[in-house]
Amino acid sequence: MTELGWFPLILLSATSLGVYDFSKKHAVAGNRVMPVLFLATLCGTAFLLVTTAITGHFLEYLCCTPREWCLIMVKSIIVAGSWIAGYFALHDLPISIAAPVRASAPVWTTIGGFLLFHECPKALQFLGMLAVFAGYFLFSTIGKHEGFSFRSRGIRMIIAATLIGSASALYDRFIMYTLNLDPDVVQFHFSIDLVLLLGLTWLLQKHLPLLHEDAPFKWRWSIPAIGILLIAADFFFFHALHTPGTQVGILSVLRRSSVIVSFAFGAWYFHEKDIPKKILALALVLAGIIILGYAK
Repeated sequence: MTELGWFPLILLSATSLGVYDFSKKHAVAGNRVMPVLFLATLCGTAFLLVTTAITGHFLEYLCCTPREWCLIMVKSIIVAGSWIAGYFALHDLPISIAAPVRASAPVWTTIGGFLLFHECPKALQFLGMLAVFAGYFLFSTIGKHEGFSFRSRGIRMIIAATLIGSASALYDRFIMYTLNLDPDVVQFHFSIDLVLLLGLTWLLQKHLPLLHEDAPFKWRWSIPAIGILLIAADFFFFHALHTPGTQVGILSVLRRSSVIVSFAFGAWYFHEKDIPKKILALALVLAGIIILGYAK
């Protein structure tokens, strides 16, 4: 690929991710979280397996060494934790708060990229991180006015999802760029592993107090849409990440521009509160994203 050959891939990933966030909120609103998460993942994995079989790569991607399988399983465990926390946060919080706060993950990823991969942030990148933190602080004050404190499950879950998601992005960088694992093989096994891990968590849910829920489960059209959109978003992201010369921090930042789509749906479809105030906080987050993306 050319030097900027990753850009259209990450743009497609961000768009898919924005619609994916909306579909998640639609699926979990007033619904039981764990069956939604498991069935959405199952639908996405089934879609991936069918398309892989149609393209004739099923056996090719199925074969991997025990070492590769273990590396991918570690990724699956990290992502399962991030997704469980993120889905419960989205169940409890308005999407116009949860999605932008989740978008602050690239800040932590950029810091991790510096510590682990020596991707040294420049002065403008530090400015971008400050803008994102300022937006994050403003969202926290808005959340307090809406009755969400740092003691609430939703806030704790969104913070956990953000930090674990940052760790996942760094691990992606390690296994697919440093170790040069095939992104298609990673996505194939990772998707299967997630179904097993989330299914096990659903079975054990009653023994996990933090994941307690009483709402009945309702099937919604958005449940299969979640899985399919995420497969598309990850496909584009993995291939962008695999492009030589990319930086995990920059890609993660640009991918999180998906917050524009999810925020717009929150304002339009869910009629959420304090949208004008949240637009200012979102503007700070987006300013940080833009600065981080272009401060090369």
